[in-house]
Amino acid sequence: MRTLLLTVLFTLSTGLVQAGEADVVGVKAEQAADGTWRFDVTVAHADEGWDHYANKWEVVGPDGTVLATRVLAHPHENEQPFTRSTSGVVIPEGVDEVTIRAGDSVHDLGGKELTVKVN
Repeated sequence: MRTLLLTVLFTLSTGLVQAGEADVVGVKAEQAADGTWRFDVTVAHADEGWDHYANKWEVVGPDGTVLATRVLAHPHENEQPFTRSTSGVVIPEGVDEVTIRAGDSVHDLGGKELTVKVN
């Protein structure tokens, strides 16, 4: 029992217990009159300050091409989940759906993704 307690305390003290990966939990996509797209993306992540926070989300085509990246410049510890937007995204002809994925400053990409229809 003492060994288990020491292991837990060591894990907590070394910072190995952290927030998980950033998850995309909502997406609104709208096409503008000029044919470009606006994406309003809602991300959930247990931001822990500057050392571990959701720091970006991306719009990705079916072939893996990153069509847009929204950089998130600061932690959102007290605003979860949070929504940020980007506009002017060009979707190539023939692409009818894109995937939205988020990343954080520790894990990079890997949390829950959402796929949305476009065109």
